[in-house]
Amino acid sequence: MFYTTLMRALVVGAMSALHVLAPAAPRAEEAARVIEQRLRQWTEDFNAGRTERLCDLFAVDLIANYRGQPEKSFNSICSALQRDVGGGARAYRYDLDIDEVIVSGDLAVVRLVWHLTVTDRETGTTVASSDRGIDVFRRQPDGQWRIARYLAYEIEDE
Repeated sequence: MFYTTLMRALVVGAMSALHVLAPAAPRAEEAARVIEQRLRQWTEDFNAGRTERLCDLFAVDLIANYRGQPEKSFNSICSALQRDVGGGARAYRYDLDIDEVIVSGDLAVVRLVWHLTVTDRETGTTVASSDRGIDVFRRQPDGQWRIARYLAYEIEDE
């Protein structure tokens, strides 16, 4: 009798533990969807010149690495975005391909490719490039997913 009761308690305990763990997959899927939406909204905002929205994608402790350039921070990235998108001699347009979003707890990794087209406003000359990157998102205290780290490099012509 003791063993039967013990076994029942273990089975109930194990099933309770599985029930508690089960919601993790839907939460991860929802987080991946939110992150993808934030990236797509950022692309739309960038292309529309909405400079006031561009820095919100990045965490204040951002560390950004692009091959061959000095490490950048939240302030340097935001300043460059504000300057470049705010007008000037060149027009910029991004297109985005998301390869993969992996979420684990409060961290997520996104493999993606950014396609940039730069147009000289005076001559109409365009230059296109593509950068492969890995963005590491962290859920912030306000609940928003923001990029805390990223690595990127230009894709060489194939």
